[in-house]
Amino acid sequence: MSSPYVRRRRLAEELTRLREDHGFSADKLAEVTGLSRQRVSRLVNCRVRPNLDEVMRVLGQFQLSSERWQQIMAIARDAQERGWWERHAREMGLRQALYADLECGAAQISEYQLTFLPGLLQIPSFTQARIQADRSIYQATFDEDRMLEARGTRQLLLQQPGGPAYEVVIDEVAVRRLAAPVQVVAAQLDHLVELGHSQDRVSIRVLPTSAFIDGHAVPRSAFSIYRYPDPGDPVVVAVDTATSDLVLTDTGEVTPYVTLYSRMRDAALPPSDSLDFLAELAQGLPHEIGD
Repeated sequence: MSSPYVRRRRLAEELTRLREDHGFSADKLAEVTGLSRQRVSRLVNCRVRPNLDEVMRVLGQFQLSSERWQQIMAIARDAQERGWWERHAREMGLRQALYADLECGAAQISEYQLTFLPGLLQIPSFTQARIQADRSIYQATFDEDRMLEARGTRQLLLQQPGGPAYEVVIDEVAVRRLAAPVQVVAAQLDHLVELGHSQDRVSIRVLPTSAFIDGHAVPRSAFSIYRYPDPGDPVVVAVDTATSDLVLTDTGEVTPYVTLYSRMRDAALPPSDSLDFLAELAQGLPHEIGD
C-alpha cells in the first residue's frame, strides 16, 4: 500500500497536467463531464478522496493510451485507500495519523530532530512523558492508550520486510536537554544505541553543537523527508511546528530542505561515532532512582 495522501497529490498533478495540456479550463472540464465546478476543483486539487467513476469521466475527455489510462487509474485506486490510522485518527492524534500516512509505502525516510528524540525510535515511557508534558501546554485531546498503540504500530514499519530505510540526524541539543525524567532519557538513549547496532535499515547520526555546517546553514525546525518507490511520486517534506505540521510537495519548497539535510548529515558524526557518543552520555545518567 502506498501513502494515500501522496497518491492523492500525485493524482492532482496528473489531472492538472492533462487539463492544461489539452487546453481545458476548470469550467469547461466541469461542463463536459457533468461534474460541478466545485467537485472538479476539489478533485484536481487533492481536497477529496477520489471517486473512480468521476476520474474515469475526466480521463474520457482526453486522448490517452491504454497504458497511460491504466497508470492514472492505478494512482486513483491508491488514493482511495483508507489506512489503519484513519479508524482512530482523532483518538491517536491527527498529527500522528498524518505521519503514519506519509510513512506508508515510503522507500526512504530522512529525519532531522532539533529538540526531541525521534518518534519512530521512542520507547513507550519516553512517549508517555512527552504526552504528559504536551498536555500541560497544548491541552491535547487524544487518547493516551490509542496514541501509544499507534506509535508502536508505526514503529513496526522499520522491522517489516521491504520497509523503508530510515536515517535520522539528531541535534546534540535533543540529547543534552532532558525532554523526560532522567531515568527515562537514560533508557531511551540505551534503546537508540541498541537499535543503531541491531537494525541494518536504521542509521543514527548526532549533530554536535560545535559542528560546522556548510554555508553556516542553521536549521530552524525539525523536519522529515519522504521518498517513494514510484519516481513519479513527489518527494515530501513534513515540517514540525509547535501546533501543526506543514506538508510540502512542490519542488521549489522541498529542495531547500533536501539541501539543508544533506549539509547537516555531512556535518554530523558518522553512525559508529554517534552511537558511541549516545552510549557514553547514557552511562553518565542514572538508570534507576537513587543511582
